[in-house]
Amino acid sequence: MSDFETGDTGTDYGHYEAGQQSSELDQLHQAQGSEADYNSQFGVYEQDHHAAESTDFSTGRHVEFDQPGGVHYESTDFTNYSHSAEVDDHVFAAEGSENSHQAAFSELDALQQKLGTAFAQGTEFRSGITGAGGAGELGPASG
Repeated sequence: MSDFETGDTGTDYGHYEAGQQSSELDQLHQAQGSEADYNSQFGVYEQDHHAAESTDFSTGRHVEFDQPGGVHYESTDFTNYSHSAEVDDHVFAAEGSENSHQAAFSELDALQQKLGTAFAQGTEFRSGITGAGGAGELGPASG
């Protein structure tokens, strides 16, 4: 604000103002998130088979006699049969799966707006130059 007088001409500059106005808009939007998944699956399979077989076959005949005159008779018939079998089956299987997933996101939106204006305004007041009784009047620069 400035006030000054010039005494020679009788003119008085009353008020002069200059300045600047500004306004700002800041807007911020932020979102973030994350997810995690985990999965595991395992299986064990087993199969057993046992078999056993055994066969025994025996037959026999044994005849022996003695007569008083020195006669000796002996007869032996014998059959022995043995059979053995064994079967063993074994199956083992294992399978498994495992997976993991992780994701994260972040989002940022920013809006910034600036508005600036400059202004100047002034009034001119004349005194003592024209008018009756020394009354002043506003000049052309008044607003």
